[in-house]
Amino acid sequence: MPELEIIAHIYTDFPEKFGIPRQSGLVPELAGKIIFQEKFRREEAFRGLEEFSHIWILWQFSQALRQDWTPSVRPPKLGGNTRKGVFATRSPFRPNGIGLSCVKLDALKYEKEYGPVLHVSGIDMMDGTPIYDIKPYVPYADSQPDASCGFADSGERSSLTVNISPSCKDHFPEEKLSALTHLLAQDPRPAYQADASRVYGLSYAGYEVKFRVEANVLHVLSINIKD
Repeated sequence: MPELEIIAHIYTDFPEKFGIPRQSGLVPELAGKIIFQEKFRREEAFRGLEEFSHIWILWQFSQALRQDWTPSVRPPKLGGNTRKGVFATRSPFRPNGIGLSCVKLDALKYEKEYGPVLHVSGIDMMDGTPIYDIKPYVPYADSQPDASCGFADSGERSSLTVNISPSCKDHFPEEKLSALTHLLAQDPRPAYQADASRVYGLSYAGYEVKFRVEANVLHVLSINIKD
């Protein structure tokens, strides 16, 4: 069988895995830009894509690749202590390390240097993530309103109230503040960590955001330009 060929990379505000939403679409403001490899920058390959509002992205868990695999994993959603079959989860530690995301297609722009570039939002991928394929989202076939989602229905944390002081806001770009707020409200912490005194650090858009969580309120302690 031929190996999958990387056709593009997506560029986002996440240099690290920690803090990235656990699923696509959870934070609509999070944006990314998909730039294709030179051999795939042919305009005819994108003809008609702008007619769709959303697309599927098949991508590589490039920071979680392993030589072997295990048949069961511990989903963070269940506290990190309960094992489930790898094929019953969306764990990155899979036999082939392939991710699947549905994102909003905001624009298809043609740039002199890169050719067709896709501007998308609702992303859940690290900066530089390799992409294997792009397909249009088709609601009549892809949406299943009556579907059940097993254990993924359970243990979901409620949205946090985010407290960012005016002094912290002064150090952060205003146009990205809404995305950061909604990102933090999703509770980036692992499900099994609930220490109110613990300080966490999240890298986003070139900044290091320090925070702690107490009584369902996330307190941003500092926002500084990342070294």
